[in-house]
Amino acid sequence: MHAEIARDARDDPAEAVVLVHLGDYVDRGADSAGVLDQLLAPAPVPGAAMVTLLGNHEAMMLAACDRWAPPDALPYWLENGGAATLASYGTSAEDPEFRAAIPLAHLELLHRCPRLWAVGDYLFVHAGIRPEVPLDRQDPFDLIWIREPFLSFDGDLPQIVVHGHTPAPAPVIRSHRIGIDTGACFGGMLTCLVLEGQRLRFLVG
Repeated sequence: MHAEIARDARDDPAEAVVLVHLGDYVDRGADSAGVLDQLLAPAPVPGAAMVTLLGNHEAMMLAACDRWAPPDALPYWLENGGAATLASYGTSAEDPEFRAAIPLAHLELLHRCPRLWAVGDYLFVHAGIRPEVPLDRQDPFDLIWIREPFLSFDGDLPQIVVHGHTPAPAPVIRSHRIGIDTGACFGGMLTCLVLEGQRLRFLVG
């Protein structure tokens, strides 16, 4: 997808490019470690800014890798893809020192990830927001986990929310939200939303 974004930026150049990642970089494939390496690398478009948002799977990983976390944090992560992530680092939860196999730079990256980012008419977040709650009072948990009542809400929101988290066969476009999780981890396409002023289009990979 980064290569496709770079190609698109060459073919249709813009004055400025911001590349926003919506989360779930780990647990969703065989090379979570490689994905985080990619996020630490330079942007695929020279000079582009990169915003890397936190997803619920990153939150689970951070909790499990905290030596002072509740005892259920590690089993919960393992049940939700954490075993595959640890395998990408060449380790497993059976090793009492598995945390040492994860580069500090990867954990620091995830600790730095914000939960939302806004620009113009758009708000970017992993899962969604709780309708009719001001943005400065949103529960951090909701931002990376919510489905309802966000998905079925049909009223007005302060900004158009661009989100992932809930897979669908194709992008979901509503007046107040755009969902771009098209189920890549289940064999679907990986989807990128391109916003240019009032225009929107999609890249798939």
